[in-house]
Amino acid sequence: MRPYVILNSAMTLDGKIATRTGSSEISGHEDLIRVHRIRKKVDAIMVGINTVLADDPRLTVHKIPSKPSDNPLRVVVDSRARTPIDFRVLKDDAPTLIAVSESADPKNVEALKENVDVVSCGDKRVDLQCLMAELHERGVKTLMLEGGSTLNYSMLIQGLVDEIRVCIAPMIAGGVDAKTLVDGDGVDHMKDAVNLEFKKSYSLGKDLVVEYHVVHD
Repeated sequence: MRPYVILNSAMTLDGKIATRTGSSEISGHEDLIRVHRIRKKVDAIMVGINTVLADDPRLTVHKIPSKPSDNPLRVVVDSRARTPIDFRVLKDDAPTLIAVSESADPKNVEALKENVDVVSCGDKRVDLQCLMAELHERGVKTLMLEGGSTLNYSMLIQGLVDEIRVCIAPMIAGGVDAKTLVDGDGVDHMKDAVNLEFKKSYSLGKDLVVEYHVVHD
């Protein structure tokens, strides 16, 4: 068993979620409100360590009226336990779970344990199947994935995403080194691509939001 996972992101028309320098101011204010409404509804929100290091995000509900209990569990996929102890995701605004692997530095793991919960899944990299099972055991029924391109790919290719919601901004960034919605190794043949089923689309300010169900075999 695992949580129901919603992959949510904002991207440019050419599929970029950040420039090569890490700039990621893409969608408008209306989309930020949409994102925080989703955060308020789900049990957990998950990001990868690269997102944490690049943005130092709070991962809380703060753009709409809310109370502390509205904040979802914050989950960070951090195989080597690199999350800086002074970053905002470790503050007591909301509960946090750091997922590490057996390859993580024990000193870093102990430092993190002094601030938040830490779970070990996998040898060299976090085993996402293991993590999803752990989250289910902890009562997480719905999870919002705000991962970077690598985590998005890993979750999708392992069949761990159920729904995709993407805000498309009317801009083109370009750049061979700019991050796209999904990177990773990619598939060799289109027949192996992750198939989607259209759910709905709607305008939001200057942006366009599209939603899909992931088709599982």
